[in-house]
Amino acid sequence: MKIFVFGSSLVSCYWNGAATYYRGIYQGLHARGHQITFAEPDIYGRQEHRDEEGNYSYADVRVYRGRDELDALLEEAADAELLVKHSGIGADDDYVAAGVVRAAGLGRARAAYWDVDAPATLAEMAAQDRHPLRSLLSAFDLVFTYGGGAAVVEGFRRYGARCCHPIYNGFDPTTHHPVAPAREFACAASFVGHRLPDREARVEEFFLQPAGRMPDLGFLLAGAGWQERALPTNVQYAGHAPSRWHNAINSSARIVLNINRASMAECGYSPPTRIFEAAGAGACIVSDAWAGMEAFFAPGEEILPAEDGKQVEGYIRSLSAEEAAAIGARARARALAEHTYDRRAQAVDAILRAATEGESRGAP
Repeated sequence: MKIFVFGSSLVSCYWNGAATYYRGIYQGLHARGHQITFAEPDIYGRQEHRDEEGNYSYADVRVYRGRDELDALLEEAADAELLVKHSGIGADDDYVAAGVVRAAGLGRARAAYWDVDAPATLAEMAAQDRHPLRSLLSAFDLVFTYGGGAAVVEGFRRYGARCCHPIYNGFDPTTHHPVAPAREFACAASFVGHRLPDREARVEEFFLQPAGRMPDLGFLLAGAGWQERALPTNVQYAGHAPSRWHNAINSSARIVLNINRASMAECGYSPPTRIFEAAGAGACIVSDAWAGMEAFFAPGEEILPAEDGKQVEGYIRSLSAEEAAAIGARARARALAEHTYDRRAQAVDAILRAATEGESRGAP
């Protein structure tokens, strides 16, 4: 199947947490015989911050600048069999969504809306009676989300989606795996995440405050946007963490902290990419608690849930290196068995094939 995709960026994780999700899914679909074209805008300095180690031979990456180039790509996309519009492109999102639906109709292709921040999108639609997606969602043949659970599925169906298929984050074991600890990243606890408005208060509660109460221990913070934030003196700020650093960061901390954005924590069933990447590296993960965690990792055995910063502090104080390593090893085994991107791509491929077979039989 020829698949033409519009998304934020395949080649750069700079201010773009969905990059590794895109890579894993589309590499897996390519391996199953699909032809992938991925169109992304030249914005936010992402092209200047390409992940140099990446191999994107599984996709034809098209970088566009402005409406004229975008219109040309939308016209070209009409020749594909499936057009995908991801959320959060960062430029002309509503214009692209309408263009994808229109192009699919002209070319008699299917159109899919694929949300990479489903809880936030649902919150926006609930708050805005005239949100463009409210009137457009029913025009898409397929809806995929990387968050899930009943709240997400029912929410999208309520706003007109014909179907809703959660395709969760995962990891690629060939790119995310244990490595030797790096001295420059050695710490009691690390957190990697961009500074975003609906995450900052939770980072303060679950990471910065515990760090401030433990001045005898070292902490590591990485991600874009924190350079202007006052940090405890024992917190090392590493700046934006390109993909090539992730294994070393995850393998060098006694615990790796996951902190969800507020909307994702409230909705549940929305584990971010980094939680699977950390598990793939064999890290001991402490995560803020969220509904549905047990569907992915066993709390207390493969992941340690925390209700507040005090509980994070307790884990850091009480866990020995050996205990942390054992939890990380169990998380890695679970991730390898159930949470690879190959398994996610297999699920998408099955959905696409079922839709094709249903159409050939004349199913509604």
